[in-house]
Amino acid sequence: MNSEKIRVRFAPSPTGYLHVGGLRTALYNYLFAKKNNGTFILRIEDTDRNRYVEGAVEKLIKALKWAGLQYDEGPEVGGEFGPYLQSQRLDIYKKYADELIAKGKAYYCFCSPERLKTLREEQEKQKLPQAKYDKHCLHLSKKEIEKNLSSAIPKVVRLNIEQNHSIKFDDLIRGHVEFESNNVDDQILIKGDGYPTYHLANVVDDHLMKITHVIRGEEWLSSTPKHVLLYDAFGWKRPMFAHLPLLLNPDRSKLSKRQGDVAVEDYREKGFLKEALINFVALLGWNAGDDRELYNMDGLIKNFSLERVNKSGAVFDLQKLHWLNAEHLRKKSEGELLNLLNEELQKSKYKDQFYSDIYLLMIIKSMKERVSFVKEFIDNCIYFYEAPTQYEQKAVEKNWKPETPEQLQKFKNELAQYDNPTIEDFEHIITKTAEELKIGKAKLIHPLRLAVSGQSTGPGMFDLLFILGKDEVIKRIDSAIQKISV
Repeated sequence: MNSEKIRVRFAPSPTGYLHVGGLRTALYNYLFAKKNNGTFILRIEDTDRNRYVEGAVEKLIKALKWAGLQYDEGPEVGGEFGPYLQSQRLDIYKKYADELIAKGKAYYCFCSPERLKTLREEQEKQKLPQAKYDKHCLHLSKKEIEKNLSSAIPKVVRLNIEQNHSIKFDDLIRGHVEFESNNVDDQILIKGDGYPTYHLANVVDDHLMKITHVIRGEEWLSSTPKHVLLYDAFGWKRPMFAHLPLLLNPDRSKLSKRQGDVAVEDYREKGFLKEALINFVALLGWNAGDDRELYNMDGLIKNFSLERVNKSGAVFDLQKLHWLNAEHLRKKSEGELLNLLNEELQKSKYKDQFYSDIYLLMIIKSMKERVSFVKEFIDNCIYFYEAPTQYEQKAVEKNWKPETPEQLQKFKNELAQYDNPTIEDFEHIITKTAEELKIGKAKLIHPLRLAVSGQSTGPGMFDLLFILGKDEVIKRIDSAIQKISV
């Protein structure tokens, strides 16, 4: 790698939400910058006003911050190469388009939509590989051009692509790439509304912002020859290019919203931890050359390299994301989980109820190995937050016998003799009651669990009883004896 300071950018269009593919592009740029002591820039490419969505910029920034991808330059934080919204840089693009026109590298096109439509239809009839502009306006005289301009005839600016030569560049992921110029259209640089197209704005900004490496999705590979030609037309040094593999559904089709959630916000709302989502997205096309799959951000920065990014498409495996979420959740301290559980409770129907930190920490400790999401500290053990009103029917049929109420009554009477029973006390009471009833402990434990939780499974029995406490256990036993009949 050369000694030039690494500068990379994530340049999304504000069209509604941050796609997980966009998150991966942002992440790889971020990791590459951090690994090489470089600069990570956020630039908003908002020149396509038809696709612009109000509030989308704020959503993008919020999603990046949530994911931990703090940019060094960009909207809100500033930087010496701003502004970082392309809609605020229109004069810059006009200046450079004029420069290309003066050099003969670009030209005005006054063709009407009707003429372009007819041209396209004719080329389709001829079964040409792709529709291309026929350079009609390139051959207008200077006088005709000046007349059209003074008459305010609608116009665009097109790049003048020379025919019959190869456009070559090296890609850090794909190796040597070549395109034939005859297959590249004289793309529009400035649209009829005065706004630049993606191609011109992208190249001008990458040059002016001193971007050294353009790391982006494979879908932009076909645009790269146009960008290479623009760099060459201006006489500018090209950045290094790296095109990331496509994200695929399990059926190998391109990942799309039709197949399920693709927005970062969707995964956040579903309760995925940012650490898990970042870990998962990092592995979509990259590995460190070993079998390791569990990474935090520091580990990713330390191990990341573009050389280890694959060319082939990466399959979006939701099962792996679920597994990673459970693993990252278990790596969190009980204090971190307590904060997350309190946040989750504030979004739940229990938001107005008070639970002490000690009580919630006991729930966390007992359930930590049984959950994959923070919300499951609530959803998978509702009995810690409210007494059961229904009882698992299969468990009732299997474990609730005619003699069960009497047996539970005996357990309750033993329990009543303790002021503040410990976990060991609960275990002792169950053992003693079972011995006196001359039954196996299981014959007492199963109906007791059902009585206090309404379920047949859950954390350790003694933990469950201790967390609920003596008074609540007694109350729930009485309620179950009244409600359950066989």
